This record gives sequence, structure tokens and C-alpha cells, in this order.
Amino acid sequence: QVQLVESGGGVVQAGASLRLSCAASGHTFSMYVMGWFRQAPGKEREFVSAISWSGGSTHYADSVKGRFTISRDNVKNTVYLQMISLKTEDTAVYYCAAERRMTRVTGPMSPSVVDYWGQGTQVTVSS
Repeated sequence: QVQLVESGGGVVQAGASLRLSCAASGHTFSMYVMGWFRQAPGKEREFVSAISWSGGSTHYADSVKGRFTISRDNVKNTVYLQMISLKTEDTAVYYCAAERRMTRVTGPMSPSVVDYWGQGTQVTVSS
């Protein structure tokens, strides 16, 4: 069992930056691909970014490429999402996700393969 707890959300103005964190419990964090999804009101949950178990490969949705950076610290059992140049359309609840897989990340993470979800953290970007 892995528990994921996100933090770092908040209300910011367009153009600002935020860093989300997701702390994982358990001793097998390094065996998981970690990802971030988001869900805006009235919309489906969408993939944002993923990082391989080693941190050696990453993937981003086109909408955040160049603005968001995912990273992980396997000693601290934490995955991060650094977000810069935030836009109003980035407003959503951001969810951390874990998929037990020790392979490279070569594409988007599907919600159907996620083994564990966090509870979500709200990011609101005002104009």
C-alpha cells in the first residue's frame, strides 16, 4: 500500500510560479513511475507529466511543455512539479499518481494504469 499526499497548491496570479510536492509512504517508492494529473471543474482528469522510477525519463502534456518540470527524490520519497509562467487555464485540482513499473517513460500515463492516487491539491491561477 502506498499513500500519496500532495501539497503546495494555492492561489496565484497569471505568470507566477508554484511547486507542488507529493510525499509517498512506504519503502518501494523507487519502483514506481510517478505522475501528475489535473482536473478542472466540468472536465475530465487529464495527464500533465510523468517521470520514470529512476528519474531518467520524463514526459509532458503539450499544454505544459516548457513551463512545468517534474522531478523526484527517491531518498525523500517525494515527487515534485515545478510550474512557471502559470496561466488561468492551469487552474485545476492537481493529483499525484503512482504506477508500479520500472521502465522508461515514453508517453503519457493513462489513468487506467494508476495504482495509487493522492487526494489532490487545488491550484487557482487568476488573471
